[in-house]
Amino acid sequence: MAEDDRALPAAEELALARLAMDAGDLEHAAGHVAAALAQAPTLPEVHETLARLAAADGDGGVELFPLHHHAFVGAVVARAHLLAAAGRPAEGLDLLVAATGHAPGTDWAGVPWVTAPELAERLEPDRTARILMQVCAAVPDPAPRAGRAALAPYLALARNAVTVHAEHGLLLGAASALARRVGEVALAIRWAARGVRAEPSKIGEVWLGYAYRSAGRTREALAALGRAVEHDPDDLAVYADIAGTLADNGRLDEALDWIDRALARDPTFDCAVHTAHRLRYQRDGDVAHLVALADFVRDHPDDTHEHGDLAECCRGRAWLGQVTPATGAVVEAVRQAVADDHGGVGAAVLLDSPAPPSALRTIATVVPAMRVEVADVPEPDPREPRRSDGRQLWRWDGTAVVPAVPAPSAEAVARLRQLAHPAWPHPPAAYDAAVGLATLDLADLLGLLAHPPDAPPTALGRVLGQDPSLWVRCVQVWTCLGLLHHRTDEPWAESARRRVLLDLVWGVEDWTTEAALFAMVTAAWVDPAVRPDVARVVAERLADVAAVARVRPVPIAASLAHLALAAPALDAETVALATSLAAARPVPRPRDPGSRLRRLWRRLTATLRRP
Repeated sequence: MAEDDRALPAAEELALARLAMDAGDLEHAAGHVAAALAQAPTLPEVHETLARLAAADGDGGVELFPLHHHAFVGAVVARAHLLAAAGRPAEGLDLLVAATGHAPGTDWAGVPWVTAPELAERLEPDRTARILMQVCAAVPDPAPRAGRAALAPYLALARNAVTVHAEHGLLLGAASALARRVGEVALAIRWAARGVRAEPSKIGEVWLGYAYRSAGRTREALAALGRAVEHDPDDLAVYADIAGTLADNGRLDEALDWIDRALARDPTFDCAVHTAHRLRYQRDGDVAHLVALADFVRDHPDDTHEHGDLAECCRGRAWLGQVTPATGAVVEAVRQAVADDHGGVGAAVLLDSPAPPSALRTIATVVPAMRVEVADVPEPDPREPRRSDGRQLWRWDGTAVVPAVPAPSAEAVARLRQLAHPAWPHPPAAYDAAVGLATLDLADLLGLLAHPPDAPPTALGRVLGQDPSLWVRCVQVWTCLGLLHHRTDEPWAESARRRVLLDLVWGVEDWTTEAALFAMVTAAWVDPAVRPDVARVVAERLADVAAVARVRPVPIAASLAHLALAAPALDAETVALATSLAAARPVPRPRDPGSRLRRLWRRLTATLRRP
């Protein structure tokens, strides 16, 4: 359904509609009425003008608002009202529901003919039930509080219908589903219970179970869902619902028993497979369950519906669903300088040893007046790459660092700024999103790593501006994901993308090390064939970190440990090493609810939490 670029107020659209009608140009008048309806769908003057237009047409005006592939929402709603006026209210309701699906927060149905008791008497109860089910399918479950008022007319229709057809099981169940979505849980239970008493059925028990579950009445919910299984033992979606309900209430072993029963009947049933992997990951935290789920999703693109289990498990977890915040004295100094807005004048950061190059470049860019003083350069020298035979991003001058590669092009900067974000649903989704960088050449990609551009002048950019180090890490992570799309026609083992990422992984200890290793781990998530190679790289790099950490601090050790724990097919010894490193040097997760970093993360990940 299309939007309209016009932004005239509804009153002006109506004035233009009247002028067009006076001139006999009903087609243009219809366009203006549709535009007014899109802006003010319940305004009486709009409906008066629509009625006048219908009268002028002579045929009821319905065909002045034809449906086509990209129909304007205002035209769809106008046609709905005219169909109702022509004695075809069920067809009109279908169109209003389509508009609700397009913009759920708009009160498309808030008109007298929808809420009038006579409508329920004119409609067959089966048809009303289907309409209510269409509404339920068009809105989130539960509906956001801010959007519930727009659903009130449909709930009024449901009330009227169950008054007229008090023993119609399907209608009562569909009405219950709508009531539950808008927070009328007690009403939902009452209607669903009436429905199963009038006409016992599987779907009726499912609706009753959902209503009980929304009320927190878990025992009754499980009993109703159990009766649904008795009605139809082959509906494995109900098994998954029971398992999810049990898991939500801490009964994980029972939940897995139900999932195992479902999988015994059909090992490929998507709802059961998704729930099984999610619950097994909840039980033991083994990332292998999530990788197996990602494999299933890739191999079964035609699932019955979209699932959120993988994203739910990855949300908020280091590298599975978000970049880890940087740590260290330099980063804290930058954050404090930005918060205090003093520009670093007269301030200094005292370091025991050189910080990662990306951290030093961030402080030099954001607070150039702040001095950085390094007390010592320990061994092994953190300014030296861990393997010396690869390309280098940085050049050191004592304890100061400058990029060793040219700056990226304006086009590369623009594309990167459209993509970079500190959170993603899961690694395969991040890989897919980074395809927008596929056509950038290698020089541009390397330039982005060493010359991170400013954050974009968007709402996201303004939030990220509160922590410049986080924006730099976003740039580097997404750039390395872009490297995964570089020359994908080359076989992985001999490819330029693998070679460049390895150079970065084994370069100096830096944020780009983490970004490059995350890209390799992501490659292993999306391509099972590269998993042994990536697992070997991760194991070798983590072993090197552990060896160096025995003689001096390694600033990126904790983050690399969490990266290893996100890697597929890792051997048990490396998993144990990663677990110990991660426990000894936990990734920062501010506990103070009022802390700046905590507030920043809440704002940045809010869009990924919305249903």
